Amino acid sequence: MRCACRDEIVGNVSENVAGTPAAADLEWLTMPDLVEVLDEPLGRVRRLIDDHYLVGSRRTGVFAVPAVFIVDGHPLSSLRGTIIVLQDAGFSDDELIDWLLAEEETLGRSPIDALLAGHKSAVRRLARTLA
Repeated sequence: MRCACRDEIVGNVSENVAGTPAAADLEWLTMPDLVEVLDEPLGRVRRLIDDHYLVGSRRTGVFAVPAVFIVDGHPLSSLRGTIIVLQDAGFSDDELIDWLLAEEETLGRSPIDALLAGHKSAVRRLARTLA
C-alpha cells in the first residue's frame, strides 16, 4: 500500500548530505513503508519521529529511516534515549545516523549493533563523551 505522502517532510529532517558507505548499503524505509511495517497510521508514525523514537534523513531526496531501527514491527526501544543524547551533544540527524551505523573501535562494532545486542549503557556512555 502506497500513499501520496512520499515526499513530505516530517519531524526533524536534515539537509541532503553525501551518505557514508555504511548508510548507503542499508535498506531505508520511506513514510509509506513505515506505515506498513509499523502497522500504524501516518499520524502515529509522524509522532514517533517527532518524539525521537525514530530518526530519519532526506539524504536521498525522500525522507527515510534505516530499516535496522525497526525490530519486530516496533522502533528499537533503546534508540530513543540514544537519539536524545546525541542530539543534546549537537549531532544533526544525518550525523547521528552515520554515527550509529559506523564501526566504533571502543565498542568493537557499530553502536546500532551494540544497541541491538542490548548494550545501551555502553553506547550512551560513549555518546555522552562526544559532547
